[in-house]
Amino acid sequence: MTDSQNENNEHSEMNGEETQEKNKTSSGLEENVAGLLCYVVGFVTGIIFLLIEKESHFVRFHALQSIIVFAALFVLNIVLGFIPFLGWALTMLLAPLSLALWIVLMIQAYQGKLFKLPIIGDITEDQLKKMKS
Repeated sequence: MTDSQNENNEHSEMNGEETQEKNKTSSGLEENVAGLLCYVVGFVTGIIFLLIEKESHFVRFHALQSIIVFAALFVLNIVLGFIPFLGWALTMLLAPLSLALWIVLMIQAYQGKLFKLPIIGDITEDQLKKMKS
């Protein structure tokens, strides 16, 4: 290899490292991985990442959205469980829909998308602005 090729390779390696560091969070993880992990155990991991992440808006958004979505689903499941027959049927319908939503949210976060759910995404954005103030 010539000297100019070596310099180009070193320069491209350094740029790759800089780009990779830009995507790191204060927790030391890449943003997309941390975003995915916010959803893994529902609102529990959402709370953990909301507490430990101080810098990344992306991760904080997914953490708070996870808390709101899965806490709401948890409460809805409990309320429906007290309603005989119709509530139980709705709970059975809610379970696969919750699973599908969980998978979609994890995939979107891993792909690096700031995927806002209708209504809940706006609530999340508003709450994040209030937390920053």
